[in-house]
Amino acid sequence: MDIVDLRSDTVTHPTPAMREAMAKAEVGDDVFGEDPTINRLQEMAAGRMGKEAGLFVPSGTMGNLAAVLTHCGRGDEAIMGHLGHTFLFEAGGMSALGGVFAHTIPNQPDGSLKLDDIGAGIRGSDVHEPMTRLVILENTQNRCGGVVLSADYTRQAGALAHEKGLKLHLDGARIFNAAVAQGVKAGELAGPADSVTFCLSKGLCAPVGSVLCGTKEFIEKARRIRKQLGGGMRQAGILAAAGIVALEQMVDRLAEDHHRAGLLAEKLSTVKGLELTFGMPQTNMVFMNLAAGHPKSAEQVEAELARENVRVEITGPGAFRLVTHYWISDEGVERAAQAFKKVV
Repeated sequence: MDIVDLRSDTVTHPTPAMREAMAKAEVGDDVFGEDPTINRLQEMAAGRMGKEAGLFVPSGTMGNLAAVLTHCGRGDEAIMGHLGHTFLFEAGGMSALGGVFAHTIPNQPDGSLKLDDIGAGIRGSDVHEPMTRLVILENTQNRCGGVVLSADYTRQAGALAHEKGLKLHLDGARIFNAAVAQGVKAGELAGPADSVTFCLSKGLCAPVGSVLCGTKEFIEKARRIRKQLGGGMRQAGILAAAGIVALEQMVDRLAEDHHRAGLLAEKLSTVKGLELTFGMPQTNMVFMNLAAGHPKSAEQVEAELARENVRVEITGPGAFRLVTHYWISDEGVERAAQAFKKVV
């Protein structure tokens, strides 16, 4: 029996159309800027984000790191949410490799950062303090439940940052989920940001890669940082070809993932012993907890679900995250719900 893998949308495999495009991709040496497929992907990505230029990178983590190191120097500071991916899940790269200090402020339940908190967090007028150079937002915000930031909020945050002489970077790993959920173009959400990264390898199903977008001047600087980080690939048009298919074919269908996440949440909400952490999902993520006093641990439940061919991610004591994606069908949603009912 096929496994229903709900651990993340990073487990997606390339579609048949992607595999065909990869096999036929025209390639060149991208370090010399001569890979036509990468160049096309970068132009497409920049257009979707409303930016001048794009840079293909192996991962979202590298894209975010390259952005931070382009915007900031050693000893500078970046303001971000305490639940932000850049702070929690990127191995401290900005500090370890760039000497950039992470200044965290609380994420609100809707994933945003209070504008007053951002303003109060800006430092540098005192010689004892690091200079704040950057604000980082995340859309969708993963650990707040896969919630979306609106274009209006992002404009306000961007205006504040720019008024104070700061730059705004948007970790838009799942920005297309946010756009589809709100019925807007991704470029509208990314517009206020000086730079934005989005992933091709999550809900868009490409096997690898992200794109960092910004001004031409910013991208030229980021290209040098990418090289320093070991991200200068050669005939990587084979990978970029899947990204082109992702942008052409996989964006609008993200609504199906959101619909199935809602169905899954509805079914699990009726299972005694489970509680939805953030209520009904806004996009493709369902977060839930075992009810207080439940006799089983998250690890026990995870192991028992695996024996039912359902895989989930533990996010904390008694807590889980389930993520729908292209390879999760209606049947898979039903199988997962029945497995939870049996196990919990």
